[in-house]
Amino acid sequence: MLTNEQIEQFDECGFLKGDVVLSDQEVELLRDELDLVIAGKAVKAPVLNRNLLDSGKEYGMSISNRATVVQIVNIWMASDAFFNHACNATICEEVAQLCRTDTLRIWHDQVQYKPPITGGPTNWHQDHPLWPIIQPADLVSAWVALDDATIENGCMWMVPGSHKWGNHQKYLASTPDFKPYHKQPDLLPEGANTEAIPFEIKKGQVGYHHSLTWHGSPHNRSEKKRRAIAVHYMPGHTRFVPTGRHPMEAHVKVAAGEVLRGDDFPVTYQVK
Repeated sequence: MLTNEQIEQFDECGFLKGDVVLSDQEVELLRDELDLVIAGKAVKAPVLNRNLLDSGKEYGMSISNRATVVQIVNIWMASDAFFNHACNATICEEVAQLCRTDTLRIWHDQVQYKPPITGGPTNWHQDHPLWPIIQPADLVSAWVALDDATIENGCMWMVPGSHKWGNHQKYLASTPDFKPYHKQPDLLPEGANTEAIPFEIKKGQVGYHHSLTWHGSPHNRSEKKRRAIAVHYMPGHTRFVPTGRHPMEAHVKVAAGEVLRGDDFPVTYQVK
């Protein structure tokens, strides 16, 4: 359970480092499961398994020499171990605290794997503007490292307080040295500081971030892997409001305006 001070820190910054929530054995299990899914050897398939930096093409059986960020969406559908992870009691209780909700559902999960040397960047972005079929923008993601995520191997960077500024996705860009900048800074609130800080996370540790927090991660130029699983959690009041396209829309079974629920958006936490 998070303290009041931790919740206040999240509210102020838009992100928070939690505790180590996975043992070495649990991490190894998820790594093994990830290898199976990447190789297409799992019994069931995720929603997506692709290289984000190759026009989103389906990912093959081996790592290419090109800049690569392996993205797997809803690995929980292909792996019971990853579904059990999404239901981790500590994570779910803490996300519920941050969302001020008595019910959590999985919006979707996401693996992003940056292989050694060739691991490419994940451009500066906000999550919620990339999810144009759900409202409101108060989801919280739990990002758990399956390897130590360091500056050297391409950890995430965050812009403190940026979750308070609204939707600026279309104005976000990167400098050549991967610093964020705003294409129309006059649209930002007075005094807004877009300087980013590194968000290094240890293997098995969880980090939380708001769905409007500016974040990104540079290349992995090291000889170490950078694997992680992010579960994007919806508070119980999240509604289906289609204003664009998203891969999860094919899984939606409710009418526009209704609370987004169903077998493909399972409840992971509920106060009874």
